[in-house]
Amino acid sequence: MGGGARAGLLALAIIGTALPAAARTLDLKNPADALTALRKVQCSTKDNEAVVYHWAGKVFSRVEGEPDRHLFNVEGMNVRTCVTVTDPARGTGFRQVSRELMFYLDPATGAVLKTWSNPWTGKSVEVIHVANDPVNMRAPQFPVGRDGKPFDLGARIEGGKVFMPTEVPLFYTNPLGGEYQQWAGNQYHAMEIFDFVAEAADLLDASKSRAKPSIAWVRISPFLPWMEMASRPGVLVFNATGGTVEGIAGLPAVIREQIASTYPTYAAPPPGDDARPNETSWTYFKKRLDAAKAK
Repeated sequence: MGGGARAGLLALAIIGTALPAAARTLDLKNPADALTALRKVQCSTKDNEAVVYHWAGKVFSRVEGEPDRHLFNVEGMNVRTCVTVTDPARGTGFRQVSRELMFYLDPATGAVLKTWSNPWTGKSVEVIHVANDPVNMRAPQFPVGRDGKPFDLGARIEGGKVFMPTEVPLFYTNPLGGEYQQWAGNQYHAMEIFDFVAEAADLLDASKSRAKPSIAWVRISPFLPWMEMASRPGVLVFNATGGTVEGIAGLPAVIREQIASTYPTYAAPPPGDDARPNETSWTYFKKRLDAAKAK
């Protein structure tokens, strides 16, 4: 072989080692790849990497026979992480753990509310902000579901973006109710809607651990218990938008200040093996109410 040929082969060898292999593209029709995409949206493919979501929006009342009222603005955050889990029948999946805060703000001043004047009752009540710890994935996600069906992300790709809508109808025993709810009603009835959007180039690139998505969140729920609305008819409508930010430092000052002064635990997610039952606004309020009664 001539010197020129040897030099050419050497140059190709150098180029071959210097240039990385083309990144694999996730196939959302493949259950394992679709689950990886979900994990990139929810957190990170790196175990125990903390990911922070932020959202901001408004809360309205809806009562039949009267105009909707803009009651509050909200600022919220969720700090989370994921860990890999395996199942001999369902494959390799993940579990997500998190804790979250959301503060009710005065719509006019943006200040975090301590009390609120209820326009229907005329009573001033203490505002109980959302401090849910934990808010964990109820069960790990695997490429094969408990029903034996393959995992489906339910996404569509359009204009270089991936759209992932999720509706969560809620209907369960109200934590503040009594032992006769089966006969008297008083179920907690709400719906949460999460619409995630991510750049396809980020989400489908298997070499990237995160997708950095945006989110729209809508919630339709009963009046909050601290509002002391009793059995008055009506619902609350929450509408907020947000996405992932670069750690706690990426959150707005109003949230960072609350974490530093009152909620330091929320600077990091729970451990990946956290086995505590989930907290909701209603169970959190019940604990505070029971503690106050005990005094």
